[in-house]
Amino acid sequence: MGSELGVDPNSKEELNLSPVSIWWVCWTGIWTAVVALGMAYLIFHRNSTPLRLRGIGLSLSAVVLLHLYWITVQLGLLVGSTIPGNAEFWIMGTLLPCGIALFHASNSRFIHVANLQKRYTRPNSRLVGLPYGNTAFEPKGSRGLIDRFRRLDYTAKSLITVGFAMLFQIFLTALMYIVSRKWHSSWGIPGTEVHGTALEQKAEMGRGWEWWPGVFWQFFWSWIVAPVVLWKSRDIHDTQGWRVQTIGCAAASLHATPLWLIALYVPAMEAVNKYWLPPQWICLSIIFIQIFTVLLPCWEVFRYQSLRQETLDLIADWESKQKDGPDIKSLKSATATVESMMSGSVKTDSSDESVMTMPALEYVLDRDPASLQNFSALHDFSGENIAFLTSVAQWKGSLQDPSDLDDEEDIKEMLQERFNSALSIYVEFVSAHAEFPINLCFQDLAKLENVFEVPARIIYGDEPELNQIAPFDMPSFSRLPSAMSSHGSEKEIRVTASVLRDRVWYWGEVPEDFVSCGLGANVFDDAVKAVKYLVLTNTWPRFVRSRSTTCRLPFTTGCGFDVELARAQQVR
Repeated sequence: MGSELGVDPNSKEELNLSPVSIWWVCWTGIWTAVVALGMAYLIFHRNSTPLRLRGIGLSLSAVVLLHLYWITVQLGLLVGSTIPGNAEFWIMGTLLPCGIALFHASNSRFIHVANLQKRYTRPNSRLVGLPYGNTAFEPKGSRGLIDRFRRLDYTAKSLITVGFAMLFQIFLTALMYIVSRKWHSSWGIPGTEVHGTALEQKAEMGRGWEWWPGVFWQFFWSWIVAPVVLWKSRDIHDTQGWRVQTIGCAAASLHATPLWLIALYVPAMEAVNKYWLPPQWICLSIIFIQIFTVLLPCWEVFRYQSLRQETLDLIADWESKQKDGPDIKSLKSATATVESMMSGSVKTDSSDESVMTMPALEYVLDRDPASLQNFSALHDFSGENIAFLTSVAQWKGSLQDPSDLDDEEDIKEMLQERFNSALSIYVEFVSAHAEFPINLCFQDLAKLENVFEVPARIIYGDEPELNQIAPFDMPSFSRLPSAMSSHGSEKEIRVTASVLRDRVWYWGEVPEDFVSCGLGANVFDDAVKAVKYLVLTNTWPRFVRSRSTTCRLPFTTGCGFDVELARAQQVR
């Protein structure tokens, strides 16, 4: 039978400098350098669009823990007979399951984000958070620990759950170490001790039921959790490579635990174990996890930058042709091209410079924003940008002309109504209360905060300060329970949010900065320009390419978006 680090009774208690072990040392250095460079690249580009939603902090933490375990296995043939018999037990019992737990917490965020983004396909169901400190809408008896946990956001829930799972795993590892006499013959459960020479005892220490809790989480994630995640994501086709990552990591991890057990307990595998240690089967899945978690996002960032630069070049070419004055004929041609793209009647080349322009984007936002909204929410996971643009456009379109009012009280009431409507947009899309705050530069964000932040805090309360000692011990006036939680149905939450939008108004003095922006009508102009440019260089090129691709396929209706939208609306 095999042993965890390839130790057998014939091993010598010295470094194994065979060609095989030297090759594994070289491979360890090469792959460690590749992973380290990939992680550094992701950290450097952590604010880029493909990485902002991924939460790379969790995923990279998982990669570090798994890689530390991976290194010990790669060096197993070299140092296996020289290290203490219990060293690899503690390494496998802590680093491997804790790394898998963090990886699962990071990877499951994919489903959570996709489900939240689906709400942007139903504009009437978008939520504004419950005002902090307002307990009027909290059910009675909802101030216990369980209810407080339910009201935490998804990230906090995941970290708390994973933290308890990691502590439980460390407890199991310590319990296995205490009850087994393999590593301490004087105490423990009788019958679990090992006998023989020092190397015979070390070989027996490298296998047994004591090791099973350490690999349980890998088996649990690969054979139970991952298939559930894949089933839930079967209708999600994102442009960020997130679904590909999930499928790849799940498929590459199925073999690990079964082959590890076979290598340890099937005598015929002894010949293989001389060159390929039993835990190398687990390390093989770790390599694929690192490929899909580190290298694939690196490629996505590179592809995003290339597509963005290509779009900027097309915009520059188009603008250079228009610098002497707009060509009416070219503008009409661009409009016709966009219309044919949206209707699917003519195949559109995504490299057509007339399509990759701001007028083309604005034409779609004015005439058919629903198609772009559905694509950005269901595929690009950036539905908040289009929702913000359409909300501001609808708000500006509904503004009453102040010249129609003569009475000063009527003008004051109109201004108050304008401000409260704008405040609702700010809270839903810009402030810290937003589920997905839009990405604005510091100057634009500071301008809006200067106008709306104080009234927003009066209505919605201050963010509770984070307790540095117990960061998840949140006060009871947390925000409105997520639609994904078990604390009430989504329908009930939508009704509550609707009541809040209709009844909670700011009746204080309207800020002067709001009045100076054309009586508030122009307060969002800079933010709209910034978001439009962000959409033009990020979502719009992918939308055009996707539209062009799906329109070439037979039997597609509405260029393939009707099916995705119908599926998304089933979550009502």
